[in-house]
This record gives sequence, structure tokens and C-alpha cells, in this order.
Amino acid sequence: MDKEIKFEGIRWVVLIFLFFATVLLYIDRSALGIMAPFLQKEIGWSEQQYGNINTAFMIGYALCFLLMGLFVDKIGTRLGYAISVGMWALAQASTAFAKNWIGFAFARTGLSIGQSGNFPVANKVVAEWFPKKERALAVGLFNGGSNVGTMISPLIIPVVVSAFDNNWRAAFIWTLPISAIWILCWLLFYKKPETHHLVSKKELEYINSDSQHETSEKISWAVLLKRKEVWAICVGKLMTDPIWWFYLFWGAKFLNGKFGLNLKEIGLPFFTIYLFSWMGGIFMGWLSSKFLKMGWSLNKGRKMGFLACAIFALPVMFVPHVENMWVAVGLIAIAAGGHCGWSANIFTLMSDIFPRKTTASITGIGGFAGAVGGALIAQLVGGLLQNSGMNGYVIPFFIASVTYFIALAIIQILIPQIKSLNL
Repeated sequence: MDKEIKFEGIRWVVLIFLFFATVLLYIDRSALGIMAPFLQKEIGWSEQQYGNINTAFMIGYALCFLLMGLFVDKIGTRLGYAISVGMWALAQASTAFAKNWIGFAFARTGLSIGQSGNFPVANKVVAEWFPKKERALAVGLFNGGSNVGTMISPLIIPVVVSAFDNNWRAAFIWTLPISAIWILCWLLFYKKPETHHLVSKKELEYINSDSQHETSEKISWAVLLKRKEVWAICVGKLMTDPIWWFYLFWGAKFLNGKFGLNLKEIGLPFFTIYLFSWMGGIFMGWLSSKFLKMGWSLNKGRKMGFLACAIFALPVMFVPHVENMWVAVGLIAIAAGGHCGWSANIFTLMSDIFPRKTTASITGIGGFAGAVGGALIAQLVGGLLQNSGMNGYVIPFFIASVTYFIALAIIQILIPQIKSLNL
């Protein structure tokens, strides 16, 4: 019998699975925001009802973000990821059968439950397959799928809808077979590295090369929630995550209402916004690291990074008042880039302060806070647009411009000096 063939670099194949799952997640998540201006006319929901649909998504996401990590710890990453992707794929397809805003709310709640598992599972997979010295890179690479999915969805979805005689239901069904193929390949391929038949002894040793430094000691949420640093991160997420959800869920509606863009015309502006947001996030992350390499203290470098992101977001307050579509797109793109940099700095702040064994818990708590903020902004924007029409966008864009400064001030009060905690 021939000797079984082993390969090196299998961990990067695993990372490709995580990347494509995250691309699918953001394509499915973005679909409603892209289709919303046209579904509103087709289905006949009000602005407040559209806000309720997004609130349902955010509440489901908030609650299940806390629970999905426990669920995956119990059943394992292989089956847990398959269930997560399967749930959101079916929920996304069920959106095609909705006939009123309540049906859309139920479908989006199902979507949020399934999608709440992606990042907890993917982070756990990275911990299983990568040594600590490569984990930050691995997370950054698979998380790039969120930017790719958000960028390509406004380009692909109009083409898909057009190919099916402008039937809006196609926007929610077309990814179902792709998700099914992903799940099948995942179940056939994925195992833990120590039991995977393709992993070489050399790669396995490399994966486990620094595992001896990790501890299995658990730190309870009761201990974490007593720390003001945790509350600072919650504030940073609660106040700023909703701004990203606002761009995602209302961006297409604003461009349609303000400039009359149809479904085929919405693709390029949205692609531009999210391309520049991706580039801006990378630049802001680099800038924060550059400050530290210049010899600045961790506290000064990190907070100046936050301040730069806040400055990028400031001009977005003028968006409702400009008359040129590309000027509006440019201002939103710059602000979205500032947000991506802010988000990257928040996650880095977690690792600056807390031991790695608490990262998942801090991520879950912060993610919950951000989703609660998303639910609140959905109700606010829905109510404003219901009562004031296009003038209702003035307040949300103003909030999006100044909130980062307020959040940074609160972070400064709660964490006057950034330093590692020994819990």
C-alpha cells in the first residue's frame, strides 16, 4: 500500500473556507438593504415597518451572538459551522416567500440567528488551526470576506434579478445552492488538525508550537463585567456599530430617494463606498501602528488612531445637503473608512488590555452591545423617515459624524491609561 500523502499549508485551505463563508454572509446580509427601495414599492411597507424589520434582525443577532459561542463549544466547529451556514441560507431563501413586513421580519430574524454563529465559529477555527503568532493575520484575512461580500453584492444582485425577469425573489434565493455546496465541502474536508489525514507532522508541530503558553483557566463574565475597561469597549461598540448598520440598511434607500438611482445604477456607488471603506480601514489600522513605531506610547498611539478615525467621519453630516451624487458617495465612503479603522482599533484595544483567553468573551459582550445599538438606530431612523420623509436623514447623518468623538471621550474617561490587565 502506498504511503499516505501529507501536505503542508492545509491551515490556509481551511482559511479559504472561512473567507468564502464570510463573503456569503455579507452578500446575504446586504441583499435587503440593496432591494429595500424597490421592495418598499412592491410590498408597500412603511418607513417605520422597514425599521421594525431591521430591529428584528438586530435583536436576534444580539441575543444569539451571546449564545452561539456556547453552542459551538458544545457541538464542535465542524458541525457548528455547517448548522450556522445552513440556518442562514434557509432563512435567506425564505425571505422570497414573505408577503408583508411581518414575513420579512421573521425571515430576517432567522437570518440573524444563523449569521450570529459565523464569527464565533471562525475565530474558534483559527484558534484550532493557527499558532498564536499567525492568528491576527488569519483573522484579518478571513474577515476581508466581509468587505468583499459587501462590495460585490450591489454588482451581482441587480444582474441576478434582471436575469429572472426582474423578479425580486431571485435576490434572496440565488445563494442557496452556493451555500449548500459550501456546507457539503466543509463537512467532507474539515477536521481538527491532529486528526486530519492531509496534515503533515511538521505542520501539526508548527500549529501547536506556542500552545503550551495558553491556559485553560476560565474567567467568568461576573469578573469581566466589574472592569470599567469592558464597559469602555461596550460604549465604543454601542455608539458606533449602529452607524455601520445605518449605512448598510439605509444607504441604498437614501441614494434612491435623493438621487433617483434605480436597481441597476446602485451597484457602482455602493461598490465605491465599500471599496474605499476597506482601504480606509487598512490605512487607519496602519496609521495606529505607525504611531507606535514612531515611539509614541501605547496609550497615545492608540487614542490618536481613534481620533483620526473620528475626524474622517466628521464631514458625513453634509451628505443630506449636497446635490451631487458622487460628492455624497465620496463623503459616505470616507466616513465608512473611518468607521472600519475605528472598528479595527476597538478589536486591537481588546487585545491591548485583556488576556487572550478572554478575547471571545469580550468580543461577545461587545458584539451584543453593538447589536443593541443597531436595534435602537433602526427604530430611530424608521420613525424619523416615517414622519419627515427625506428630511429625516439629517439627524442620522449628523449622529454618524459626531458620535465617534463622544465615544472617544467616554473611553478616555473610563480608560485614562491603556495597559494590560492581569486578571
